[in-house]
Amino acid sequence: MKQEDMLLSESMQCIAALRNADGSRSHFQEQDNSPATEHRSPQKPPQRIALWQAAIRPRTLTIAVTPVIVGTMLAGLEVMPLAWDAFIGALVVSILIQMGTNLLNDVADFERGGDQPDRIGPVRVTAAGWLSPQEVRKASMICFALATIGGGYLVWLGGWPILVLGMLSLIAGYHYSGGRAPIAYTPLGEIFVFVFFGLGAVAGSYYLQTQSVSSGAMIAGAIVGLQAAAVLMVNNYRDRHADAAIGRRTLAIFVGPDLSRLVYAMLMIAPFLLLLAQADAVPIARNLWLPLLVAPIAGYLIFRFWRDAPGPSFNVLLGRTAQIQILFAALLCIGLYF
Repeated sequence: MKQEDMLLSESMQCIAALRNADGSRSHFQEQDNSPATEHRSPQKPPQRIALWQAAIRPRTLTIAVTPVIVGTMLAGLEVMPLAWDAFIGALVVSILIQMGTNLLNDVADFERGGDQPDRIGPVRVTAAGWLSPQEVRKASMICFALATIGGGYLVWLGGWPILVLGMLSLIAGYHYSGGRAPIAYTPLGEIFVFVFFGLGAVAGSYYLQTQSVSSGAMIAGAIVGLQAAAVLMVNNYRDRHADAAIGRRTLAIFVGPDLSRLVYAMLMIAPFLLLLAQADAVPIARNLWLPLLVAPIAGYLIFRFWRDAPGPSFNVLLGRTAQIQILFAALLCIGLYF
């Protein structure tokens, strides 16, 4: 009898152990298959070059490149040949300011408690521990310093208007994430992008070629700036819960989800409406209707913004919104000449 009791006891222990093991395995599989947990899992740092490439966020650099190209191509209708040194200088300085802003944003968000492991967007190098805050901050200052040096040459070409624009751009680029009251932590981020990566960059590039500013340049700057602001709106809408947790008051948080959808739709639609004003301001342009070819894509992105809940799909939406700006600008430039 004792032997039977011992066998029964051992059998019960084995069954309990199997149940516990199966329960643990099931719990582990649920965690593994959870998108949120998958995002929180530690990632292996990339190689050194790829690491810095991730830090500067190369996909965002199109926002710095596009306005310089548009402003220069628009100026080409009035002056030929173009001053290629001014074009290349403006392009390099604009990219450096964007890189410095991105790097400073990376480290500043980390120091303020942002970019936690549960964030939806791409991993940030400082928060991931791939680079130290000192390294990233130093790299951002180097970018701003190089932009200042390059800007000196542009000032020599364009005079005091370029000096004023350059100084304001550098100060705004630093204070977007740096300082006691970062622009990125207020509802003014989209306005910052509209002004400096739209109006300022297009008009400044145009001025370097023509020594003047036209209504056509300002309208083109508004078009490019609105699309750049739309890119930022996608980013801020995607991150609004995480941003609110660390005290950010971005436009997406300030106006709420419903108005954010409306703002995004307006930012995407307005550039197409401005084509009418652009055609009136630049009557010698031949086919300014060409950007309308991307209107269906813009409509689809607006639909996705309204339909989808903030999540990984917004990473794709952000990239597609940036691509709309590139396609629109390319077709606009083609329409100026052909």
